[in-house]
Amino acid sequence: MLSEKMQKALNEQINAELWSAYLYLSMGMNFEAAGYQGIANWYKVQFKEEQDHAMIFMNYLNSRGGRVELVPIAAVDTVWERPIDAFVATLEHERKVTAMINNLYAMAEAEHDYATRDKLNWFVSEQVEEEETAKQYIDKFKLIGENGMGLYMLDQELGARTYSVPAPLASAE
Repeated sequence: MLSEKMQKALNEQINAELWSAYLYLSMGMNFEAAGYQGIANWYKVQFKEEQDHAMIFMNYLNSRGGRVELVPIAAVDTVWERPIDAFVATLEHERKVTAMINNLYAMAEAEHDYATRDKLNWFVSEQVEEEETAKQYIDKFKLIGENGMGLYMLDQELGARTYSVPAPLASAE
């Protein structure tokens, strides 16, 4: 059974994951409207992943006898002038999410809630990947600068990203 404190914190994380999904959907729509189909695709896949992260937390909360409490999602930005601006915002956001996951992990440790700590291990690794990916694309955008052909090629690369169900959900099916 989860403590009330842990249940509240997990519900806050669910809201944060859904907010992340909403943010990435907004980024995808911004770049689709601007003609960057590949960048839009990358963010649409990111949107699905964040929804999945929320679902992993919701499934876990229910499995531990907790109660999922969905609350309104705060508004997100809707305009990014350049792709690099969106990826910088992505990296900043993912660093905040990493801090939230780390705080949940520390709470689980302090409460001797080893089941929750174990569930969070996947998220700790996922956040390393999320930050690394955003940083790599920022570096690529910096290398490209204002080079139109380079931007076109990177847009094509980002368009090749495909969605795959995260392991914690794939094993639940």
